[in-house]
Amino acid sequence: MAGADDIVMQTEQLTKIYPGGLKAVDTPVAGEDDVYDIRPGSSIGVVTSGECQIIIRPKIGFERAMFLVSYAIGRGRWSDDIARLARAELIIEAVAIAFARQLRIALGRGVLHGYRRFEDSLHTVRGRVRFDDQLRVRLGVAPPIEVAFDEFTEDIEENRLLRAALDRLRRFPMRSRLPARQLRPHEVALTNVQLVAYESGTLPEIHFTRLNEHYRDAISLAKLILQGTSYELEGGDVRATAFLIDMNKVFEDFVVIALRDALGLTAAQFPQGAQHRHVRLDRRERVRLLPDLSWWDVATCDFVGDVKYKRTTVEGIEHADLYQLLAYTVALDLPRGLLVYGAGVETAVTHDVSRAGKQLLVRALDVSGPPETILKNVRDLADEVREIRRMNRAGHRKAATSA
Repeated sequence: MAGADDIVMQTEQLTKIYPGGLKAVDTPVAGEDDVYDIRPGSSIGVVTSGECQIIIRPKIGFERAMFLVSYAIGRGRWSDDIARLARAELIIEAVAIAFARQLRIALGRGVLHGYRRFEDSLHTVRGRVRFDDQLRVRLGVAPPIEVAFDEFTEDIEENRLLRAALDRLRRFPMRSRLPARQLRPHEVALTNVQLVAYESGTLPEIHFTRLNEHYRDAISLAKLILQGTSYELEGGDVRATAFLIDMNKVFEDFVVIALRDALGLTAAQFPQGAQHRHVRLDRRERVRLLPDLSWWDVATCDFVGDVKYKRTTVEGIEHADLYQLLAYTVALDLPRGLLVYGAGVETAVTHDVSRAGKQLLVRALDVSGPPETILKNVRDLADEVREIRRMNRAGHRKAATSA
């Protein structure tokens, strides 16, 4: 609950600041004056406007949430820092402290340099002459000369992402001075890198090699910051800011990566969202499906599953999650599918869809305990995934023998 004076803004204003969809609902409490219930859906974080803040804390606890975030991004390599990060007052502060640590690792060898393609008009030839542009723009007259050349520079995409994330954090008001103090040296180190205003939904993909592998965790955190932060400008000043993490996405990423590790599989064998796989529901292949979990043996899928942090609520449709899983089993011709929840399911349930010949298994992954307990629960779930796959493969062999 929060008093009316503590409410930053109405739902439509929150959505304006954070178009990714806070989906917060504030309603007056019956029998109370100036008291409201705020239901933020599956987002956690903080929304700030002036001196007012809405702080959204995870039900599973701050430390558990930070573990899921860190594991999903860095495969658990930050496990030693989780308790320290969890003591931060706001999740944005914890993320900023973790980002500072990863920047120390990434920039410890010096700022990464790489080749970047440039096009320019110069009085001397450098690189390759762009003859078509020389004729179109200069009518063949030189100088200046239209040229294209590669330059070895620190102004590359990796560093641009890091600087953009640092700029976002600098704009965000924090209660502690520690994050700003830890981040400031890295701002100085990246001074010569262009500041790019990235859109949260169109962040560039970075191809990692042995040359930039030490940047990987810092880049992952930078993307989390750029995707989660948003601010509204008015009159040249920042009027409102938000940093929000969608626990639906965090939980999905965690389950996929943790299960993949527990099963000893590669991303090609156990892709997220059926990446690089062809999954269609209808004969004309107009309806594409993107199951969260799937286990492939070359071109054959032997297991399919879906992951939800909470039960999905769709107006006018009950059991939307089960319909989605059923579609996956139909499209992939599998007799069984698995639906994994992080909250809202107390007992394991198996639904027999007799007319379709399918079994839909619903299981809960408890993420409320300490990290070692959470990972044990993942290993238990992995055992069930193996068993479902074994039964699916046996069913396929039986059907092939009967045919």
